[in-house]
Order: sequence, then C-alpha cells, then structure tokens
Amino acid sequence: MNNARHRHDPHDSDDAETGARVIRLASVRDNGGAEDDTSREAPERGSLERGIASGLAFLRRRLSGDYAVDEFGFDPEFNSAVLLPLARALYEHWFRVDLEGVENIPDGGALLVANHSGTIPIDALMLSVALHDHADRRVRLLGADLIYQVPLLGHLSRKAGHTLACQADAARLLAKGELVGVFPEGFKGVGKPFSERYKLQRFGRGGFVGTALRAGVPIVPCAIVGAEEIYPKIADLRPLARLLGLPYFPITPTFPLLGPAGLVPLPSKWLIRFGEPMTLDEYDADTADDPMTLFDITDHVRENVQHMLDDALLRRGPAFL
Repeated sequence: MNNARHRHDPHDSDDAETGARVIRLASVRDNGGAEDDTSREAPERGSLERGIASGLAFLRRRLSGDYAVDEFGFDPEFNSAVLLPLARALYEHWFRVDLEGVENIPDGGALLVANHSGTIPIDALMLSVALHDHADRRVRLLGADLIYQVPLLGHLSRKAGHTLACQADAARLLAKGELVGVFPEGFKGVGKPFSERYKLQRFGRGGFVGTALRAGVPIVPCAIVGAEEIYPKIADLRPLARLLGLPYFPITPTFPLLGPAGLVPLPSKWLIRFGEPMTLDEYDADTADDPMTLFDITDHVRENVQHMLDDALLRRGPAFL
C-alpha cells in the first residue's frame, strides 16, 4: 500500500483557475455573450425572501395583536413599516423636498411652530418625514378635534403618534422630552384661498405659547414652502361644507372637475426651513396666564415664521421646476 500523502503543487491552483476561466468564457459564449447571473441572483432572491418573511411576520403580529402602542395610541412598528414609506415616496420623488436648518432641531423637548396650508394637510406628513429621516426626531403633531372625529383619519393619526391639540396632552409629551408640533393657523391656514398663499393667518390666542412657557421648552419656528400649490383653492362651496360638517369644501382647477383624478396633488417643489430655537428663559411659568405676554410672544413668533416664509419662497424659486 502506498502511504505517501499527496503534496500540494502550486501549479495545480493556477491550472484550476485557468480551467475555471475557460469554463466561464465558454458559458458566456453559450449564452450569447451574457455572463451567468446566477451568483448575483442568489443574494437578490435571499433579500426578497427575507422581505417576504418580514412582511408575513408583520401581518401575524397585526392579526394576533402582538404589538405595542403608547398611551396616545402611537404604533412605532406600523408607522415605520406602512405610513412613513408611503409618505416618503411623495417626499422624495413627487415633491422633491429640500431642507434647511436641520441643525436647529434640539435634542430634548421643544415646541415646533409651523405655517399650515395646502387645502389637504399633506404638509404635516412631509414635516414628519423630514424630521424622522434627517433630524432623527419623531414629531408629535397636535391636531384639531375634527381630525379625530373622522374614523379612519383619526385612527391613522393616532397610529402615527399625533394627538389632540389640548394643553394636557402637549404638556405630557413635552415632559417626556418629545418634539411636539403645532400649526397655530388651524383650518384658517390650510383652507385659505390661493390668492392669499404664503400669507399667515391669525395664530389663535397664543395657547401654544402658554404650553411652551409652562413646560420650559424652546419654540422652534418652521416655514414650509410648496404646499400652497398642490391644490390651489379657487372657490369654496360653503353650503355643501356646512351640510357635510366641514370647515370648507374646496374647488380647485382639477377638483371636482376631474373626479378622483383631481385628488392627485400637483408636483410642486418644496422647501422646509427650521429657524433657530426661540428660548423663553426670560419668562417664568406664571406669565403663561398673562394674556398680554402671550399675545406679545405669539406675535413675535408669527412675525418670525412669516419672515422665514418670505425668504424661503425666494430661495425655492419657481413652483414646478
């Protein structure tokens, strides 16, 4: 019996590599010049399989109720897996949103104050995507009662982490170090006619200022340019709005003339700008009950946002280029 072990010859590996190259070249010729993509398809199939498995696991948790929500109804998993990806598609590919001043978003609790417009409040969705993807902050927006009276809309708003525009909810969120967002114009802003675009409406009675003073947090002004052009409101059917219990029933160049197609927003170019935080350290919590102090600070915040809007509008340029 020959007990001699085979010794490795370095030329063996060279010959093997040469042979492998010959086989690959032959395969390319047999495929009409196309290289075999089997090795590249395998990772793609693996990624697809993992995606399907993840999706099925998500559905199982939904059906079994094995998921968590916070005291306000916020569902982080549903928000990340469903709501944000849908909004992100509009953000990146339809509205092509630019951001400025992201560095002005603080780490702790703060009250974000923005203008509101667009006939349908898509600006709230775009603001959420901007802060989540580029500032690593989750904004908890405060919405009007009407939003939470609409079954599906109210449910989805809760799932996204938003809540009623009331001082108690805002105070609890700010105490937890959350970034809370508010649109002081309310429906007066989102439903204003196109002829008044980028002109701020009244900022209410300053309730948001009182909330910031009591919580001891800064106010971050925010200007959103682009929403005014997505559904240009040229008229308002007020009798129909009253019949339906709505603040307005808009007429735009495409709705209701084009039916459901008229609900597709026009692809305007957006710019969202965050201003420097406005600290309220010079005031104590007791001033939150002083109407004149609230009025003065509210007016100052409104002027700041209007100035930012005017500047951002110039920087944005044409609406559809």
